[in-house]
Amino acid sequence: MSRRQRLRLGYGTNGLTDLRLDDALGLLADLGYDGVGLTLDHMHLDPLAPDLAARTARVARRLGALGLTTTVETGARYVLDPHRKHGPSLLDPDPAGRAARTRLLITAVGVAADLGAHAVHCFSGVTPPGTDDDTAWQRLQEALAPVLDAATAAGVPLAIEPEPGHLLATLADFHHLRTSLDSPSALGLTLDIGHCQCAEPAPPAECVRATAPWLRHVQIEDMRRGVHEHLPFGDGEIDFPPVLDALAAVDYQGLTVVELPRHSHAGPELARSSIEFLRTTAAGTRTGVSAS
Repeated sequence: MSRRQRLRLGYGTNGLTDLRLDDALGLLADLGYDGVGLTLDHMHLDPLAPDLAARTARVARRLGALGLTTTVETGARYVLDPHRKHGPSLLDPDPAGRAARTRLLITAVGVAADLGAHAVHCFSGVTPPGTDDDTAWQRLQEALAPVLDAATAAGVPLAIEPEPGHLLATLADFHHLRTSLDSPSALGLTLDIGHCQCAEPAPPAECVRATAPWLRHVQIEDMRRGVHEHLPFGDGEIDFPPVLDALAAVDYQGLTVVELPRHSHAGPELARSSIEFLRTTAAGTRTGVSAS
């Protein structure tokens, strides 16, 4: 099968939080996944606990033994603040809060380099009450600057995700940030296919084609128009064959990671049904999935 026809599939550990990380990685390898979207969190490679380097090395060995690749994701809900979901953000009114988030992302870049990950995922955060847009964008640019420096030095791209409800919510917002920062080579895009269905004017397949030059990480799940709810495949409205064909056509080389963060209670079963769905869908198109 030609390279153009191959998609590499992964599953996010934020949808497997009831499993130990070793068990989650073994499950995904057994099911035939090519990789994993590894969310750094208290139950899965805690970025704030002692001996991070040694623990990361163990995970790297485990990934290697299983033949899995990875993307490092940074969307853990309470890893920095047990009282505030995703807090503090890169937009936090408190400079110390913004600095804490920046340090976490720099740590994630180091972990990603040690794991051989193909990208580090992040998002902007919600604009705090009483903060005007100009101030929020300025905070985001300043908070990301040292992260981009670290990503450049490590050779690991930072892939920011447009997230409905956040300051950076759409693909147009991504381009606003990119051009404001003078298009740094280390800054790429995380494209969530469900978010395209939810919030973008163009169909998801067209979003793939339009963002190909900046595409560094892909998340995939089903979703409905105007409703930001990550759904198992078949429960939403997305027409997936054109999406998979578009990913293959633009020669996307990273992982396409199933993103079901609120379905950990059924994680193993959904990991199985998701890869079956994607393989079956790909088989009916010009696209294939890589053999594990």
